[in-house]
Amino acid sequence: MSVDTKDILIRELKDSLNEQRQLNKTLQSALNNSNIQVKELTVQIRLLNEQVDYMKRKLFGSSREKMTQQTDGQLSLDLSDEKNETVEELPSIEEGIIVKKHTRKKKVTFAEKTNNLPVEISEIILPEEEQICSVCGTHLEVIGKETVRKELEYIPATLKVVEYVSVHYGCPKCKTDEEKPNIIHAPVPPALLGSYASPSIVAWVIYSKYVNGMPLYRQEKDWLQYGFELSRATMANWVIGCANKYLRLLYDYYHRLLLSREFAMADESPIQVLKEENRDATAKSYMWLFRSGEDGTPPIVLYKYASTRSGDIAKEFLKGFHGYLMADGYTGYNKVQDVKRCCCFAHIRRYFFDAIPKGKSRDISHPAVQGVEYCDKLFAYERHFKEKGYSYKQIKNGRLKKEKPVIEAFLSWLEKQSPVKGSKFAAAVTYALNRKEDMLTYLEDGRCSLSNNLSEQKMKSYVIGRKGWLFSDSPEGAEASAISYSIAETALSNGLNVFKYIRYILEKRPNEEMSDDDLEKLLPWNEEVFELCKIEK
Repeated sequence: MSVDTKDILIRELKDSLNEQRQLNKTLQSALNNSNIQVKELTVQIRLLNEQVDYMKRKLFGSSREKMTQQTDGQLSLDLSDEKNETVEELPSIEEGIIVKKHTRKKKVTFAEKTNNLPVEISEIILPEEEQICSVCGTHLEVIGKETVRKELEYIPATLKVVEYVSVHYGCPKCKTDEEKPNIIHAPVPPALLGSYASPSIVAWVIYSKYVNGMPLYRQEKDWLQYGFELSRATMANWVIGCANKYLRLLYDYYHRLLLSREFAMADESPIQVLKEENRDATAKSYMWLFRSGEDGTPPIVLYKYASTRSGDIAKEFLKGFHGYLMADGYTGYNKVQDVKRCCCFAHIRRYFFDAIPKGKSRDISHPAVQGVEYCDKLFAYERHFKEKGYSYKQIKNGRLKKEKPVIEAFLSWLEKQSPVKGSKFAAAVTYALNRKEDMLTYLEDGRCSLSNNLSEQKMKSYVIGRKGWLFSDSPEGAEASAISYSIAETALSNGLNVFKYIRYILEKRPNEEMSDDDLEKLLPWNEEVFELCKIEK
């Protein structure tokens, strides 16, 4: 073979080798891209499965955010007291806790339940013809009585018409001696709304809708059972009229009292109002809730209707309040000035609870379960302090000694996490880290709350009612609902019979001429009001 032929062959081999190398690089790059794509798709599938499991749990699972069984790897936490009323040393996060089993309350007997109810004796006697001795024919005599059983009887409500008749008086002497007779009319109490509405019937309509969750269209059918036709439009006008004319004055006084407190809580939930000006019927409005805290003072619960969720609503409503504000992580509450924000650990726990994969609720090695455990430790100590009847000062000291190290360890743990972007666990970590500046605020005062659960419980009353009546027809109706809910829930929180209390207020007819001292006499915690309207137990 000639030299030129060899050179050509060598060049061709080199070119072929370069082509193969380039092809290898291209295939390796494609393989790398495919691997990256597979990883991304694997993560996406895992996130989608996580979403599916979450939605299934929301739709078909238990709504309770409770660990059903002890988590694997947990050890007991001894919460027994010493003489100086301190609790045992806190174990590490790996050890975990078991909440002390509660003592079951003694079952209430039927006699104890009915000791405040009237009793009717129904004696069962033999017919006269059977009161003859079958042996000798002598007339039988009573030798004793035996109570065989007791039954609880329901007496349905009844309606009646009350006619107010003014009696006229005249002087017989002036009738003959004077040119103009002296006639006096007995003064008639003014009508509640200028119609046949009485305090009792309006109070029952408000109680049925805002406590029992019965919408007006169902009440309309219910009144027919009593033999009276009462339209939903009439009842709506009654509620709006009484809310604006009477209940609003008490609502505004509640508001002033709340602003003078040191602790407040807040929450919000959507409401649909059909006839808002310049807005579609499907537009989302909001029902806000502001209430007093766990500071030992009589509870105040206020609802406020607003067309938006803007933080300016909270800022305006709480203008003049200077203290601790407990709310969820909604940034709108940051607009409220001169307050100290407290962090709700129930919300933080909820995020981690939702991030626990299906079947992993007892796996302590999973970081979402560890996040829940940190929060559970705090709640366990809070329950312990309350069960032992600690004073606010003792609660503060207990929190500083036992709970502060848990929060600090929790924050350190959060900083070390590297969650998958877009996962439920990533959302939980982000939510918690965004609250880190407010996590320690509640340690400053033993009256501060660890969670916003009290607000959520009262907001749940509104949400349950909303499922029945669905929407408000007008802003006036939504405003009346907010006022009515406020009066009802405040009364309920203070242990009053809501129907009796609203009837009492409407009978007293609050008006603009009343001073704060006069309105004070209408509050649920007034001794006279409480005795008249308390729930009999």
